[in-house]
Amino acid sequence: MTEPATATDGRRARGQRRRAELIAATLAVVERDGVAGVTHRAVAREAGCPASSAVYYFATLDELLVAALSAAAEDYARQLREIVDSGADGIDGIARLIADAGGPGRTRAVAERELTLLAARRPALRPIARHWREKVADAAAEHTDDARTIRTVVDVADGICARVLVGTEPVTFEEIRGALRHALRLD
Repeated sequence: MTEPATATDGRRARGQRRRAELIAATLAVVERDGVAGVTHRAVAREAGCPASSAVYYFATLDELLVAALSAAAEDYARQLREIVDSGADGIDGIARLIADAGGPGRTRAVAERELTLLAARRPALRPIARHWREKVADAAAEHTDDARTIRTVVDVADGICARVLVGTEPVTFEEIRGALRHALRLD
């Protein structure tokens, strides 16, 4: 006798929910303890589930870190889409996200930046780590087709992100927007 589709769908939904909980827990561990604190056991504890669950859904730490960084990248892409859909320019959207990283979103932004930098040592993270740079390049391409200028805007955005996260003085939206627009030669 075959199982009803609703039973299978219920298990699938629970599995997707558990997977999402583990990803959120991974980001929480990175926020609190840095990437060095990420273990299957620490993530499972944070998610409130048995350690075997973390290993079941993510056999390796790289799989877990890729999933966490992917979720963060998707969240940034969603936020940028919402900003642009509200009528803002893509460059203004990038400037808003960077400025927000220096405020209430700072802890999460630091965790995501740490995951992104980890891509230098963990090749599995590299395609996801490039996602933000691609979004910035797309926003710059709305204003120019010059590849050198687009790369410059991406580099300026990365530099400002670093400044926002390690600096001691706040960087305003207007300042970030101005720097990006200057790199595009729009001012």
